[in-house]
Amino acid sequence: MNALLAVEDMVSLGWMPHIVLATYLVFLLFLGYLGYRSSHEGEEDYYLAGRSQGWVVTTLTIIATFLSSFALMGAPGMVYREGVVFALVSLNAPVAGFCVYLFGSRICRVGREKNYVTQADMICDHYQSPVLLRLLVAFVGMMFVIPYVMMQIKAGGDLASVLFRENEQSFEIGAVVLAIITAFYVMLGGMRSVAWTDAAQCVLLLGGMVLAGIAMISSFGGIVEFSHAIADLPERSLTVPGNTGLWQWPFLFTVCLLMPIGSILQPAQWMRFYAARDEETLRRCALIFIVVIAGAFLFGIMPVGLGGQALFPLEVSAEGTVSPSPEVGSYDQILVVILKKQLPELMGPRLGIFLASLFIVAIMAASMSTADSNLHALSAVLTRDIYDKLMRPSANDRERLWVGRFVILLATTASLVFVLMGHQPSSSLSVFMEMIVEMALFAVAFSVQLLPITIDMLYWKRGTRLAAILGLTMGILMAFLSTSLFPMFVQSVTPPRASLSDATPFFHSLLDVVNRAKKLIPVHATAWGLIPNALVFVMFSLIFPNKK
Repeated sequence: MNALLAVEDMVSLGWMPHIVLATYLVFLLFLGYLGYRSSHEGEEDYYLAGRSQGWVVTTLTIIATFLSSFALMGAPGMVYREGVVFALVSLNAPVAGFCVYLFGSRICRVGREKNYVTQADMICDHYQSPVLLRLLVAFVGMMFVIPYVMMQIKAGGDLASVLFRENEQSFEIGAVVLAIITAFYVMLGGMRSVAWTDAAQCVLLLGGMVLAGIAMISSFGGIVEFSHAIADLPERSLTVPGNTGLWQWPFLFTVCLLMPIGSILQPAQWMRFYAARDEETLRRCALIFIVVIAGAFLFGIMPVGLGGQALFPLEVSAEGTVSPSPEVGSYDQILVVILKKQLPELMGPRLGIFLASLFIVAIMAASMSTADSNLHALSAVLTRDIYDKLMRPSANDRERLWVGRFVILLATTASLVFVLMGHQPSSSLSVFMEMIVEMALFAVAFSVQLLPITIDMLYWKRGTRLAAILGLTMGILMAFLSTSLFPMFVQSVTPPRASLSDATPFFHSLLDVVNRAKKLIPVHATAWGLIPNALVFVMFSLIFPNKK
């Protein structure tokens, strides 16, 4: 252990990461080309792969889309920062798997019967709302997809900045390369390319998670020594609410329950339900999902974060502010640091460097497998729900497909620009992009607002169009007010050097009320939006029922 801490710098991986990364990216482009060659004309094939995906590909693509850079960078980083308390977030696996079982199979059946492609197709048909509800659902999709794509591009930049520290522009280069490659193969082959690349990426990233956990435990000499090292961590690393005091029980409970639901109800996963071959495919997928994801989190990610605290102790200022060890750089980079440092020492220079390079590339796989799915879904949302239904209903399949490809290019470019801007310390976006987990929690605060509508469509069947519109509007508004986006908005509308009395007093007063409420009831933004959403939806459905 002391020998590990005495190492002043990371093991140089030489040219191996460049070779492995280049090979991997070429392989992805090849899969994208195969997807293009296997595709048929028409939107249904481009967006849903002909509704013919079997249980193996369906399971792998749903897992890959669910994991993202949150699993391989965000989650280990949060465990490294907070301690054992964040291990409870591994409960999101059974919750998410249960949602796939409960919602996915029924969405698959209804989507096949009525040829739905997007979320709004099903929702607006059920509530007979052709315009307003479609716009709201599309907005929810955008508020999930854009932050999620941004966080994947950011992960590519973070990965490159650790791998190639000698290059001052490594973050920018990594972010640009990930964005270009991902957008290209999604535009090329649609759902087939996305699903096939996701399947390959899922195997790689699951292997990376497990290997990282093994490497961490082995670096201490075994499970017994590892357990002793964890037991010696500071008390607040082993108790609730964690090192920063953020994860109080109400906040933790709402994140564990509602974050996985929001991750399953997002546009890309919903379209995977449509694309599955049949209902049995999704039921089987749900069971595998629970076992695989829970195991990977508990035996892969959690040991990395906790062991990282023992190897690279957090720095605590006199004021109690927690910051990562200088050897790590940022919380989100702890997994990369462990792989890069420990594998060559454990397995010898050649094999260790090759495996470190391979599974560091797995982190890029996690990022790309979620970015591609969300770009593909956003293309469907904006093309079918906005362009086709509201702007140009006379457009044919070919025109809509090209518009969809343009949306992918535009969304990727916008996300990349936001990431590069947020990387600048002086940018207001830098606070929002500080940690990947924060961006993920922001995104699901909006996607989870579809839960009351989903339950009603599939089970309750007593909701009304008015209730759906008012409930969803209330949920979006409350989620916006309780996320980090609202303080940024207030700051942006405040003129420089203006006093509080003459600078948007309404917004400042509202922000003060929101902050007081969040301190009084420490739940996550998902709950702040969902609770009033559900109450409004149920109340208006019962008071103003549909006429029979």
